[in-house]
Formats: sequence, C-alpha cells, structure tokens
Amino acid sequence: MENASAAFLNAVRRSMHAIRKAVGVGTVDPASLSAAERRQHSGWLLREAENASILALAAQGVAIKEIMRRVDKSRGLVRQVVRGARTDMFRGRMSSLDPFLARLETAWADGCLNGAALWRAMKLVGFTGALRVVTEWATRKRKEEGTATRDKRPGRAPSARRIARMMTSDRDKPSKTAARTIMMIPEAVPDLTKARDLLDRFHRIIQHRKDDRLEQWIEDAKHGLMKSFASGIVQDQAAVTAALTEPWSNGQTEGQNTKLKLVKRQMYGRAGLDLLRARLLGAV
Repeated sequence: MENASAAFLNAVRRSMHAIRKAVGVGTVDPASLSAAERRQHSGWLLREAENASILALAAQGVAIKEIMRRVDKSRGLVRQVVRGARTDMFRGRMSSLDPFLARLETAWADGCLNGAALWRAMKLVGFTGALRVVTEWATRKRKEEGTATRDKRPGRAPSARRIARMMTSDRDKPSKTAARTIMMIPEAVPDLTKARDLLDRFHRIIQHRKDDRLEQWIEDAKHGLMKSFASGIVQDQAAVTAALTEPWSNGQTEGQNTKLKLVKRQMYGRAGLDLLRARLLGAV
C-alpha cells in the first residue's frame, strides 16, 4: 500500500507541468521580480536551456552515453531529462507570509490598507515575520492595483506532495483553494484522475483481501501513469497473491529486523556481532 501511494506521488510529480499551467502559472516578466527572484529565474532559464539541448539530442537518436559526453552532465541527470522528470515551471520564492495571504487579501479588500495595521492583525493570528515583510507586500499590492503587473508575476501552485494529499486523504473535506485545484485537474491531466482511482481500487483490494480483483486491476493499470507500479506487481505477483490469500505475515520478522537496526544505530553502527548478540539477548 505504501509503494502504491509512492507510485501515485511520482505520477503527480510527472504531471506538475500541466497542473501548474492549469492553475494559472503564467509568463514571467523578469522586471516584476525581486533581486533574489531574478537570480532564481536565471537559474531556471539555464536549466530549461540544458533540458532543451538534451531533448534535442535524444530526439535525434543519440545514445545517453554520447549525450553525457556532449553536454558534460551526469548519466542520472540526462536520464531524468529524457524521461520528462526535470521539466518544471518557474515559481517565485516561498515567503513566511504565504500561509497568511488569504487573510491579508481579505483585510485589504475590507479597506485595511496600512502596512503596520496589517502586520499587527497578522501577528494576532500567528505571523512571526517582521513588519517589513508585510509593508513590502502592501507596497507591491498598491503597485499591482495601479498598473497591470499582476499577471506578470510568477504564479505559485501547491507542491506535488500537497496535490497528492488533496486528491486522496483530504478530498472528503477540502478547503476552498484545494477544491478549486482538484476541479482543474481532471480536465488538465485526465490520466492523473485515473491513476488516483486505480490507487483507491488497489488499496481496497489489499484492505478487503480481494485477490480475485487483482488480475483486472493489473490489466487496467498497464496503460497509464501507474504502469510502472503495475509491472512491479506482475514481477512479484505470487507474493502479492499470497499476501491476499494466506493468513501468515512476515510482520514479526520485519519487527525484529527494525529492532536490530535500532540497537546498532544506538552504537553509531559500530557494534560487532558479539556485542549485538549480548544486547539483544539481554533485552529479551
């Protein structure tokens, strides 16, 4: 079940480019960025150029080893780019103010336009940042309302892990922001919704020990974002089927292994067999 959840998280990560476009991450105007964000944006442009050169060579049929030599990058990075796992949209820097943006927007709309007053209000609800952080936000807000720079600043989308949680454990009682994001995903990345449904089905198969449904699940998962996980299930299908049908468990063995590793780590990994044996037998 844990491996299935990890496979779904990887599927979300591979879909982040489309998700961020769907939630409104637009074109970035470097002139609207702060100095730190401009440095971050320059690094992002460099990575995009590297990705483009690697993908162009791969499209010509050049082998990964030759691409490594030409672009002077590691094998792991080249394989990551070729598999589409390094594409990303530029996002502005995270700020200590981010969790309070909704409250700030509400207060601003209600007519509180003074930076110091906003800062005092945010302090009451847990904000620990400096006054300058809020006053700079208020200054940018005034400029945005006076000019058309709002759409030029980098948008910010939830992380892949947060989106995976929105689509699974948090979907029964989502916040308004989460609900809007989840509503955009089926249209932007329909395969991701199918992967979520496959994850739910697999968890139910394990929870209710429905071994007769495993074959159909594997067949349905062969062509989609969960196909790699399904291939792993096929390779180990006898063990998975046994786990669904047999009353036995290796939990006791795994527990003893965990205990042994814990004792060894307590001695900084330097314990010999005699000392480990003495400690384990003494604990029993």
